[in-house]
Amino acid sequence: MKTSSSQTRRAFLNNTARVTAAAIAAPHLLTSSKGAEKNPIIGEGAHRYEVIHNWPQLPSEYHWQITHNVAVDHNGLVYIIHEGDEKLKDHPAIFVFDHDGKFVRAFGAEFQGGGHGLEVITAGNEQFLYVTGYQGLKNFAKLTLKGEKIWEHRAPMEAKFHDGDQMKSVYAEGEAEHPKKVWGRDRFMPTNYAFLPDGGFFLADGYGAYRVHRYDKNGKWLSMFGEPGKADGQFNTPHGICIDNRPGREPSVAVCDRANGRLQWFTMEGKHLRTQDGFILPANLDIYKDVLLVPDLSARVTLLDGQNKVIAHLGEDADWRAEVVKGGNKMRTQPERWSAATGKFIHPHDACFDHDGNILVAEWVATGRVTKLKRLT
Repeated sequence: MKTSSSQTRRAFLNNTARVTAAAIAAPHLLTSSKGAEKNPIIGEGAHRYEVIHNWPQLPSEYHWQITHNVAVDHNGLVYIIHEGDEKLKDHPAIFVFDHDGKFVRAFGAEFQGGGHGLEVITAGNEQFLYVTGYQGLKNFAKLTLKGEKIWEHRAPMEAKFHDGDQMKSVYAEGEAEHPKKVWGRDRFMPTNYAFLPDGGFFLADGYGAYRVHRYDKNGKWLSMFGEPGKADGQFNTPHGICIDNRPGREPSVAVCDRANGRLQWFTMEGKHLRTQDGFILPANLDIYKDVLLVPDLSARVTLLDGQNKVIAHLGEDADWRAEVVKGGNKMRTQPERWSAATGKFIHPHDACFDHDGNILVAEWVATGRVTKLKRLT
């Protein structure tokens, strides 16, 4: 549970060519037998879920603008961040809902136009919200649960790498002091966090330099690992990340190497441990007991067991995916084409478990979409 790039999107159609080989036949899609015909049931066995689309409801003065990430705090409140329209300076980028999807509060207008990653972390008797911003924001910040900013940082200009006999800066000059809405491998576009017990964290620069940075609890840069590429230990959009501390294993850093269609595991020092293929565009990670949750930007949500074997590809439908990606993913800007497609996903960008093992899914669509998968027991 979550309490602890432009190039890629342009290449989306090419990446989905792997679908036929990667996809496993979808579980049967059933209709609820308790009169809620509009809410289908997906999954099988011990992993069956009632699908409740558009679960949280916003007040009339607000509207969704490309939902990106979702997190749950210790009290069960749900936090959702959307990218937001940079022209709407006074519109909040972060919304909070209770366990039933009822609106609680909104804040975070400073993240409009680039709101991306979102995590809730407990430190002692307090909880904090950590946010990342991309596009022209290029920042990451620690907030209270009501939105007061504690600190904010930008590109770690001290980060350097070996280029032959020379040491070169990872980031372009001025990237921290004067960030601009410019993409590239020498730019800083942080996407998601993974937190350590001492409050330190790893930060994936998923849309920028394609590296993973390590920080202490105060946001001081310590080290980094990874580089652009396709070999083990290299990345093409390291978009999602978590500490894999499931039972029976040494904790490791798991990374969604999205455009390479795989997950990679590393030691805390950044040494490559293993790679697992078979994904399409894995976007982020979360854990509940021994289950690893992998929202896939290509129209499905995957569950892995304690041995990293596939339990289910929730929503898997190759024919539906073909429609989703048609015309360069035009469906994501056409809600009239998917609003009635119950039990299916368009572009799951993030997902997390709540305290009861239910799953919340935020999708990368123009008008926003948040779905609750209510676990059936």
